[in-house]
Amino acid sequence: MKPVVYSAMQPSNEDLTIGNYLGALLHWIRMQDNNECVYCIADMHAISNIKTNKAIHSSSLDILALYLSCGIDPIKTIAFIQSHVLEHCQFNWLLSCYAYFGELKRMTQFKEKQLKAKEPINIGIFNYPILMTADILLYQTNIVPIGKDQKQHIELTKAIANRFNNMYGEIFTIPQPCISEHGSCIMSLLQPNIKMSKSDINKRNTIYLLDSFYSLEAKLNKTITDSDRPPIIYYEPIFKPGISNLLELLACVGKTNIAQLEIMFEFKAYGCLKKDVISILNKLLTALQTKYFSIRKDEGYLNKIIYDGSIRARKKAIITMNKLYKVLGFSRILTNISNKH
Repeated sequence: MKPVVYSAMQPSNEDLTIGNYLGALLHWIRMQDNNECVYCIADMHAISNIKTNKAIHSSSLDILALYLSCGIDPIKTIAFIQSHVLEHCQFNWLLSCYAYFGELKRMTQFKEKQLKAKEPINIGIFNYPILMTADILLYQTNIVPIGKDQKQHIELTKAIANRFNNMYGEIFTIPQPCISEHGSCIMSLLQPNIKMSKSDINKRNTIYLLDSFYSLEAKLNKTITDSDRPPIIYYEPIFKPGISNLLELLACVGKTNIAQLEIMFEFKAYGCLKKDVISILNKLLTALQTKYFSIRKDEGYLNKIIYDGSIRARKKAIITMNKLYKVLGFSRILTNISNKH
């Protein structure tokens, strides 16, 4: 049997970013030939931010169209919407009974959101890592491609899975994270000490996959570099975060070694580096957008992929749920898959 790969992205009112593409989608594409890949559109996670729950199905189709335009094959992979597979929420409750309050309270992302919050935080944000754990374990996942900032969530998933297995036997596969060396943490353009985010209030910090050439050019021309005189181009994320971020973008999109780029730009100005990044990103985004706008117009096709994917996902999910029902002593065995999605 092929290893199972699980990963997901949230639908929202914002497009995916170049960070999403380089840090996740590129690796999803490479994995789909030699693994059993389950790629989710995590709409249940998205509603933990109440402001994003309007037109959520339309946003989910946007994300699916971007998946496809980037190269995700819906025949080779299982692509589905999280809320269409009811077992995710059911499993979330069961796993909540095997997680500890202290574990969730220590989660870095929750603590950061709590500090920044201007309004009361809902329980969904606190419980978010348990639903993520349910997402992963439901499909007996072997590999989870993640960014560096998600490593703590995978450690929690492994802890809960091991805790459950120690009590009831080998029920869950213990997943392992897959973190790429480059591209997993593309930084903000104007604040290169923080990760690029599609929800950033300042849109000049972020390159979106659907940005126009003029928007792309304007953003990158204003990218933070540094005050070194004469300008020196080399990769050093701590002391030269802006330049390092541009080199990372150029290396990942152009499939070039960073050491080679350092040699290429040894005696060149920062403007030359920006110009090359703009050129290579424009070629990538132009090709991607041409595919996207063609695919997105056919909602019948997209809805069929979602429907078929949810059926395939539920068949796998029910196998895991039946194992849980048996060891926990529940009497009902899940056999039927609803045709309503």
